[in-house]
Amino acid sequence: MNTDRIVSSLTQAIIEHQIKPGARLGEQKLADHFGVSRTIVRQALFRMADSKLIVLAPGRGASVASPSLEEARQVFAVRRTLEARLVHDFTRSATARDILRLRRHLREEQQSVRTARIAERTRLLAGFHVLMAELSGNQVLADLLSDLSSRCALITMMYQSGVAAQHSHDEHEQIVRAIEAGEARQAARLMDDHLRNVEKALALDEGQDALAKALM
Repeated sequence: MNTDRIVSSLTQAIIEHQIKPGARLGEQKLADHFGVSRTIVRQALFRMADSKLIVLAPGRGASVASPSLEEARQVFAVRRTLEARLVHDFTRSATARDILRLRRHLREEQQSVRTARIAERTRLLAGFHVLMAELSGNQVLADLLSDLSSRCALITMMYQSGVAAQHSHDEHEQIVRAIEAGEARQAARLMDDHLRNVEKALALDEGQDALAKALM
């Protein structure tokens, strides 16, 4: 429970910009702040490193990740290539049970967007893509998408507005409707449009890199 509390508190602090990208996270200071052992703190930091929220460097300790705009663009480019094909093939094999599982996930997404639980909505919006890969039976692809989605998580949590999150959820709904209708090409096109829209909402501001400026 202590580990969960530390992860939750630090995540919220990062989201709310109380802790800036690149900031060092000293184990002893965190242990004193939360009133726990350094071992507990270290466990929490390892969990956050797995989700790419922080970076653990030998000899330097932990610091908040500072994802570059170029990294985000590269990740989205790879995701568009993988996921357009994924949704095309999945549409042809999806069962009624698969559709029900996706719709259950969409209900959870919508609830998290409505209640503005930023960390949870980020996890669920990213999880939609991983879930589709898992339902397709391709665990290798599911693992790959999980890693790629985690690399986007910090950027998304910090810079995706509530409106943009709602748009993402709405686009997921459109994708599922296309899958249910058996429209493979339409589903693939919608997925490509969706990922482009997410990237644009995160990065572009009148032709300039809003995210790059925010990270300066």
